[in-house]
Amino acid sequence: MTVPTDSRDILDIAREKALDQGIGLAQEEILRVLEIEDDRLQELLDLAHQVRIKHCGVDVSLEGIISLKTGGCPEDCHFCSQSGLFESPVRAVTLDIAELVEAAKQSEKMGASEFCIVAAVKGPSPELLGQVAEAVTAIHDEVDISISASLGILTREQAHQLAQMGVKRYNHNFETAESFFPNVVTTHTWQERKDTLENVRAEGMETCCGGIIGLGETLEQRAEFAAQLAEVEPHEVPMNFLDPRPGTPFADRPLVPQGEALRAVAAFRLAMPSTQLRFAGGTELALGDDGTEAGLLGGANAIIGGNYLTTFGRPMEKDRDAVDRVMEGAKPGMNLNITPVGEKVNSGHGALYDTIKSL
Repeated sequence: MTVPTDSRDILDIAREKALDQGIGLAQEEILRVLEIEDDRLQELLDLAHQVRIKHCGVDVSLEGIISLKTGGCPEDCHFCSQSGLFESPVRAVTLDIAELVEAAKQSEKMGASEFCIVAAVKGPSPELLGQVAEAVTAIHDEVDISISASLGILTREQAHQLAQMGVKRYNHNFETAESFFPNVVTTHTWQERKDTLENVRAEGMETCCGGIIGLGETLEQRAEFAAQLAEVEPHEVPMNFLDPRPGTPFADRPLVPQGEALRAVAAFRLAMPSTQLRFAGGTELALGDDGTEAGLLGGANAIIGGNYLTTFGRPMEKDRDAVDRVMEGAKPGMNLNITPVGEKVNSGHGALYDTIKSL
């Protein structure tokens, strides 16, 4: 039996479901959003922004990240210059504990309330977990900041160890739709990534799971990706846009056009009305300065500030300026709950969502 398709205008459906009821759009509805006409793009972005304001609040979050171990990864993620299997210019580097503590201090000075420790590995070795434990203790001794981590595929026991260390959130991206994943990675499976998220959730940590737009997926697969993310209910979804890296299999892939990127931002918001949606790698390439601000007024409510793991982002000051302009453009009379730089508030989305709003 075929389920009848709702033939109403897709934005009317989105207003009823995502805005009024806080219910994410279904996969076929997400696809219709991704296919919306150019002359309706602003209307779409305005709706996504309304959904964000109603279900997430006005806060815009700024996060800093650092790589504990860069390069030399044994996996073959085709977009990533950290893989040791490709002839990319990135070479293996490991930071010491003092450098991590200093980086956490700098992030806090910029107003960030979350600091993410990342390692380019398939999964953490006992030695790496020991180093992370030492780093978490050292950072907590000197810096008032919440710590998240991204160390690859985890067993339940490894997730338990990280939770006991005081890691509050774990990032493990799907990267793309399950149906497209074999075109992107062949050294592990999409299901292994999902299993890791389940292990993290079972140990009481918050989950962070997103991916990359523009890997070569179809719009249908992009809609599938958004629906699959919504199904696992992550606390945060990082939205990356492909930044083709020299020496990787995806080095010659095109950049995502701005309009296509903005549709994706709005579609992901309408798929996940109350999830933190964070701009990450490639944002400055796909969206530019004006597009980044449009995205913050079109569904996104968080940014990774400054540089990323192996690529340059915009200067942190530009990201802060973008947040400023977005906040200044809010509706007159709206209570923005302005927080001075260096102070923290709880936005209601978990301990790691304390945000920068006045910079």
